Amino acid sequence: MSTVDIVAAAVLFGPAALGGAAFAWTLRGAASDSAAVRQVLAEYDGTRPTDTEGGGTPPPEREPAPDIAPAPVARLATVIPFPDRRAA
Repeated sequence: MSTVDIVAAAVLFGPAALGGAAFAWTLRGAASDSAAVRQVLAEYDGTRPTDTEGGGTPPPEREPAPDIAPAPVARLATVIPFPDRRAA
């Protein structure tokens, strides 16, 4: 192998090796983040209220739902007559 081949290999494979190492590092961090997210979701699942599941009534401190307003009436655009002849 000549020096040119070694330099070309370093130029081509060097960034790929560094990028692969950085990508592997981020995957390791993502795994620990996922574990923390799963732990928080597991703790929240135990505190979720179950009294309104299955069609129960909402808690008394909530406001009632607002009445649904009727949809506005659609209005048509004004029709302008098109002149048959152009003015000179």
